[in-house]
Amino acid sequence: ILEHAEPLRPYESLDTLKQFLQYHGKILCFFCLWDDSVSMFGDRRELILHYFLCDDTIEIKELLPHNSGRDAIKMFLRRSKLPKNCPPRVYQPGQITDQAVLNLYGDFIKNQAVGFLMDRYKLGEVDQEFYKDSDLSLGVTINVWGRKVLLYDCDEFTKSYYKSKYGIENFTSVSCKPPSPPPKIERKFPPYNGFGSEEDSLRTCIGFKPTPHRRNFKKFMEKDSYGFQSNILRFFAKLVTDKCVDLDRMFVISYYLSDDTISVFEPIERNSGITGGMFLKRSRVKKPGQEVFKSELSEYIKAEELYIGVTVNVNGYLFHLLSADEYTLNYMEQNTDKYPCSNLKLALQKLKQEEAKSRELKQIFRAADRKHTKKVDYNTFRDILMSFTVGNLSEQEFVTIVRHYRAPEDTCSDVDFLIALAHKKFKKNMFENFDSFIYSCVYEDREKKNVLPTKDIKRLCKSSRLPLSDDLLESLLSRFEDSEKQIDYKSFFSALNWRKNPVPELQPASYLKERCEDIWLGMPSPIPAKYIDYLTLLKDVFGLEEE
Repeated sequence: ILEHAEPLRPYESLDTLKQFLQYHGKILCFFCLWDDSVSMFGDRRELILHYFLCDDTIEIKELLPHNSGRDAIKMFLRRSKLPKNCPPRVYQPGQITDQAVLNLYGDFIKNQAVGFLMDRYKLGEVDQEFYKDSDLSLGVTINVWGRKVLLYDCDEFTKSYYKSKYGIENFTSVSCKPPSPPPKIERKFPPYNGFGSEEDSLRTCIGFKPTPHRRNFKKFMEKDSYGFQSNILRFFAKLVTDKCVDLDRMFVISYYLSDDTISVFEPIERNSGITGGMFLKRSRVKKPGQEVFKSELSEYIKAEELYIGVTVNVNGYLFHLLSADEYTLNYMEQNTDKYPCSNLKLALQKLKQEEAKSRELKQIFRAADRKHTKKVDYNTFRDILMSFTVGNLSEQEFVTIVRHYRAPEDTCSDVDFLIALAHKKFKKNMFENFDSFIYSCVYEDREKKNVLPTKDIKRLCKSSRLPLSDDLLESLLSRFEDSEKQIDYKSFFSALNWRKNPVPELQPASYLKERCEDIWLGMPSPIPAKYIDYLTLLKDVFGLEEE
């Protein structure tokens, strides 16, 4: 035994300095995937494996996406040699070592040199395999302490290393897309049984403890009536029927934007043989052609489906929309994304398609304008324009053009009629407190200009409960306001004072019917404007100047 002993140093050399100096700072980088989606609450984890060539150690980092909910850890696997058979059995301390010392010899008392007797044949060595660079390649699944990690891609340095050392040419990355989720089982609900509303019946099928159907509260708060804004679209409609008795029946259809409900009212007309009144109470109206008993919720009429010229089916009754009130027309022109027929630019583009007839169109307008006022009445304008466009313009587009190019009207006679109508209301309600209105206006008129904005006058009238309808009050204010949207409050309230400034009483019903054609008195006007400035229209569309 002594012939094999080499005192003071081992007989077997472990030289790792060469490998360290050759590969220091050179690291192989692999992109990995640990698919743990099979286990409960598991998912797919993106990893980066670094293999250090200087000492054959491995470290693994995890790539955490943003807002993943996981704690940000520095390392998934600390740098060390990774055994292939994981997890290995537990070894005793000192059982795994590079060299085994069998004995020591020498004179310890005399402090003589001590020698080492090494195990040359390594009889008690434990054979443990670790991952080397030759074990790593694309598509290989390695065992990281019981976790199966797939190597699906690598960086450029790793590719050049394996190409120069092992002659590997193919470095095609492995596809590791997540498997497509299984198709969701469609949840089927029993059909509607006719009891209660469809929404309430559906809520009973969703849970054991039914809850009431939740309304769109945000829409209700934004579109509910507030102040002087009603958020109600009103249309004047005619009943479409084959019965001779119902041919002349007219209705007012109101659409409430807050909850998408519709009400239909028939104005009372004396000696017509029809009672009139509420035709349909406020409720949502289903679109025609839908089954009654079905699992899906029904579709209801929306606000975008109502405009002038369309025929709407309301519970089996056909209504042809003839006109609308001022608020409705303004609302449609302000929301052209929902109402393209109220877009003036699109309507004028349709007129430009008839540019070849522009000269002829101008001659016909000038022939109709016998007094050379540069304007024609509504019916003449409609007949001329509709005959030239050959059905390209819809009713709503035509109304949009008329409203934009309407000529200013002479309101003197209308003011007398409206004041007479207001005096009749005041006499019926015995309202005489007009001086207090003037005192309130004088108090608010701090600059002593004798004028106030129209909105302030309107607010004062509404807060003081002036016995006038909204439509009549709007008509009176529009007749007294100037170009700056201001009103001389003294002249306005003096004209309303039926005691000090009485006016002749209203004329017979035949005259009233003739005078009410263009005034909003609870029903939309049949014509949007009396006269239209045709010359400005031709100039904007075709560029024709006045000769």
